Amino acid sequence: MTLQYIICMNRQGKVRLAKWYADYSNEEKYRLNADVHKLISSRDQKHQSNFVEFQNNKLVYKRYAGLYFIAGIDLLDNELIYLSSIHLFVEVLDSYFENVCELDLVFNFYKIYSVLDEMFLAGEIQETSKTVILNRLQHVDALE
Repeated sequence: MTLQYIICMNRQGKVRLAKWYADYSNEEKYRLNADVHKLISSRDQKHQSNFVEFQNNKLVYKRYAGLYFIAGIDLLDNELIYLSSIHLFVEVLDSYFENVCELDLVFNFYKIYSVLDEMFLAGEIQETSKTVILNRLQHVDALE
């Protein structure tokens, strides 16, 4: 089970966070961001699932307020594991920033990437305990 990428974008399609675990050129990344936004923003949130096949991958996504959190995974991977990982990621961000918002992602991007690095290593799920992740982040903050 490996992630291809994690993208966080707002409803207008502005990318607020992107972590690439597979090798993509800048043109491919730009086109992929646009295509993913076009696909996900047009889906009916109430009557369609949070999983959709896209190119040679599968997208697992969840919308929180005005932000979409999207994971590109292999076709044979378990979608529910990644959906719960997205939810855990948002919960950790919410605890770490005390009610996270889009501006936290923009102005504290280096902290967001450190949260991602605590949870995922080379596209693999590394840690699933919210308490452990938050303790590690507090330890890193103490070092600064």
